[in-house]
Amino acid sequence: MKYKIIVDSSCELPEKYVEDTHFCSIPFGLEIDGTHLTDDKSLDVEHLLHLIAASPQCPKSSCPSPQLFMEHMDCEAEHIYIVTISSQLSGCYNSAVLAKNMFSEKNPDKKIVVIDSQSASCGETQIALLARDLEEAGKSFEEISEALIEYRDRMQTSFVLDNIETLRKNGRLSRVKALVATSLNIKPVLGADKGTIVQIGQGIGIKKALSKLVDVIIKNGGDLEKKRIIITHCNNLKRAEDVKKMIQEKVNVPNIMIMATRGLSSLYANDGGVIVTY
Repeated sequence: MKYKIIVDSSCELPEKYVEDTHFCSIPFGLEIDGTHLTDDKSLDVEHLLHLIAASPQCPKSSCPSPQLFMEHMDCEAEHIYIVTISSQLSGCYNSAVLAKNMFSEKNPDKKIVVIDSQSASCGETQIALLARDLEEAGKSFEEISEALIEYRDRMQTSFVLDNIETLRKNGRLSRVKALVATSLNIKPVLGADKGTIVQIGQGIGIKKALSKLVDVIIKNGGDLEKKRIIITHCNNLKRAEDVKKMIQEKVNVPNIMIMATRGLSSLYANDGGVIVTY
């Protein structure tokens, strides 16, 4: 096997790649009111959401250890690409970099790059799939590493959540203005600025917020007809399909992929959240 793409469990992989040996996912730990869960393929997301809804405590997560990353680096692959959730949201990137440095001391010939996605969820997916596409196209490790960084810097992440409390209580909304008018059902449209969550709009009610989200995508997406858009949803496929339909009503985008969030993204996005990367 020439290459391996290592992601953390914030990344949602298309079903056809879940068992592909070129990919592996390293799980976060999740904690809800004293219950510890591992964010791997055995996790029941609906059960997770039930635990979150029933708990008076704020759910928490813990990033993978350097040892876990090193275990997956120890393989036959000549090229290893590691894609992590934004370093502004988690210590996972630092854990992966430490693992790479320690592993490279004993394996100096192994080519390894760690990419801070400056995003989460389907933002990681976009970078991981691009790494695969470029490897399959026969590009060199150096060309691919440079292309991934260039793509990461151009990539846009936008999302709307029904409930931002988990992000707020875990200190992930430092650059989002306080929403004092919660009684008006204001839903913020959020985005990423170099990996930090920022507010880029708002709507009264979820439908208007999703409409604003689509407006942002059309305005900032550039030549969307030639791009891959990925939408992830937390337990609300219809909402994701509605966003896809609204985009396609305005722009002819042939490549729009929809996936459900895994455990970590579900913990922070909460029930009904929709994330879009492009």
